[in-house]
Amino acid sequence: MGAIFTSPGRTVAAGVVLLIAIVVVIGAVTGQMTKIDHAWATFAMRWLHVASGVLWIGLLWYLNFVQVPTMPTIQPVEHRAAISKFIAPNVLFFFRYGALATVITGLLLAWMNGYIVQALTFQKGFIYIGTGMWMALIMAFNVWFIIWPNQQKILGIGNGVNATAEQKAAAAKPALYASRFNTMFSQNIPA
Repeated sequence: MGAIFTSPGRTVAAGVVLLIAIVVVIGAVTGQMTKIDHAWATFAMRWLHVASGVLWIGLLWYLNFVQVPTMPTIQPVEHRAAISKFIAPNVLFFFRYGALATVITGLLLAWMNGYIVQALTFQKGFIYIGTGMWMALIMAFNVWFIIWPNQQKILGIGNGVNATAEQKAAAAKPALYASRFNTMFSQNIPA
């Protein structure tokens, strides 16, 4: 059991195996085995969409309510490197790809249910989901094209490895504002 819980990847894999086992046992007990059909596929896609969204927005809120406000209080200043050199790059990796997975699975879900065009063009009956989809697309754009490039400069990683002190300081405000914008939007996505 310890081997499962020592790795996040193994823990998630064990959760998927457990879910499959529960579905098989319940199907066997009730005599209603799950069919792999369109309904099952949309359920699986919705589950992936929700899980991705929880990862993305959970990290957004962690960054805005925990990491960013706490960084200036860490003393001595040298200890901040533990966050900026090790934790933040990992958080930003899962943050970026959580955003990407949320958007892709959401668009696939809308396509599988046959309303992607109606939602994205705000047709009657699809205005709320369309609004949520556009809000998520704007937020994902912020993640990939405003927050991430500026965070690379701030942290001195990736394309920002050679950023000067002035470039790092200039990158702070757009990264913060885009992140706070996303935090504001994350509370208002209609479903």
